[in-house]
Order: sequence, then C-alpha cells, then structure tokens
Amino acid sequence: MPMRSCADYSAKIPNVNRLLCEAAQLQDMQARSVLGRPIWGRDVRANDARLRVLVLGAIHGDEMSSSSLVFHWIAMAQTPTADTPLPIHWRFIPALNPDGMFAKPARRVNAHGVDLNRNFPTPNWARDARQYWEGRTRRDPRRWPGNKPLSEPESRFLLEQMDSFKPNLIVSVHAPYGVLDFDGPTAPPSRLGRLYLDQVGIFPGSLGNYGGIHKGVPVVTIELPNASRTPKDAEMRQMWIDLLRWTSNRLGPGVSTAAGDLPK
Repeated sequence: MPMRSCADYSAKIPNVNRLLCEAAQLQDMQARSVLGRPIWGRDVRANDARLRVLVLGAIHGDEMSSSSLVFHWIAMAQTPTADTPLPIHWRFIPALNPDGMFAKPARRVNAHGVDLNRNFPTPNWARDARQYWEGRTRRDPRRWPGNKPLSEPESRFLLEQMDSFKPNLIVSVHAPYGVLDFDGPTAPPSRLGRLYLDQVGIFPGSLGNYGGIHKGVPVVTIELPNASRTPKDAEMRQMWIDLLRWTSNRLGPGVSTAAGDLPK
C-alpha cells in the first residue's frame, strides 16, 4: 500500500497508526470499489501450509474497529509463536467496503447504497432477500440487499476470492454487538477472548448463509463490542490465540493439502 493510502487509512481507522499500516505491506488485490478505490489485501503463508483462512474486515464501512482488528492480526500472523500449532496460509482483507468507510460520515452500505452482507447468492435470494428487507427491516436503507445478488463489485470480488483461494475457513469481523456467531459444518468456537458464542440466525444474502450453509465453508463472524473503538491490545491477542487453537483443533486433523479440498 502506498504511503499516501496508509496516511488515509491510519487517519480513519481507530488504533491503526501509519507504522502499523505500512508494516502490513498490503498489496493491490486488482479489484476496485464502486468509486474506484483499490481493495487491499495481504497474504501471510507459513511453510507447508495445510489450511487456508480468509479474514475480512469492514464489509460494513461504519464498523471501523473491524478493519483495525485485521491490521493488528496481520502483525501477529507475521510473528508466529508457539500458539501457532498448525501452518496456515492467511489472506487478510482489512476493508472490503472502502467507499462506505471513507464516506462522511462513514456508512454501512457501499456507494450504491447496498448492504454487501445481504448481496451474496443464497438459494431463493430473489424471493427471500426482498421479503426479509420489506418485512423484517421495514425497508431499512442500511440493509438494502440490492436489486440482484452479486450486483456490487465488492461482493463479486469476495466471491472470486472464495472460488480462487478456496478457504477452509472464513473469519468476518463486524461490530458492535459484542458476540460471536458461526455458520457451517463443524462445531463452532465457544468463545474468542471475551466474546461468547451467540448464534443470531441466518439472513438471506449474508456471507455466513452463503459460505457456511450453502457452500459448506465454516464462517466465524466476530462482532466486536464497539464500532469506533478496538478492544485493548491484550484482548485482541487473546482472540487471535483462541482462534488459532480452535482452528487447529477443529479444522487441522485430516485436512488435505490438495488445492480445492474443503471440509464437508
């Protein structure tokens, strides 16, 4: 990431200074938002990596603490410790929705006004997404799913990442409900740090529904307690350690190294 971009990101994201941003060594993922902003990412790959894990922040642009957590986790992934028992290929995307993040004020939706976390092609999307939006959210503009699934470049990019990177696990960071959610075929983590499991349900067009239920890729959804303030550094590290332990225990045994193999 160019220094100018790091200056912008560190000025916007809580608890991310310029040095932390530059140390992340983010690369242009060759994808653009609606307004043409680059989507940045970073791969951290251990030797003989057996698992692929995709970590996402700021699908909702006004949940800026989620992006901050991803930056801090990139730093932790670059300095593996004894708490990293299994070699992992990490792919970090700190801000999937840069247009929402850099709007003034920051917005949940992207520049088209679409909630990216309702824009994935879950079964019966055309019926269920509109029905949910009209009935359950009372046409809340912050939760507009779009006119069709994958209508947005940001959600299309993420689907392409799932198809090409073939993650064995997706970790999606949100705020501000202070809980842990999970969708997918394996036993969920009971806690990460101070966040305890509280499965909140399945939503039409959500990443958890599409990835965890429809595609069979476990999706851990982290809901930080505050959208504009991160947990303390020690807490972010404890969440990281708990994630590593759960990943190793639940996804490590018997995972094939062949590209494309996913847990069933």
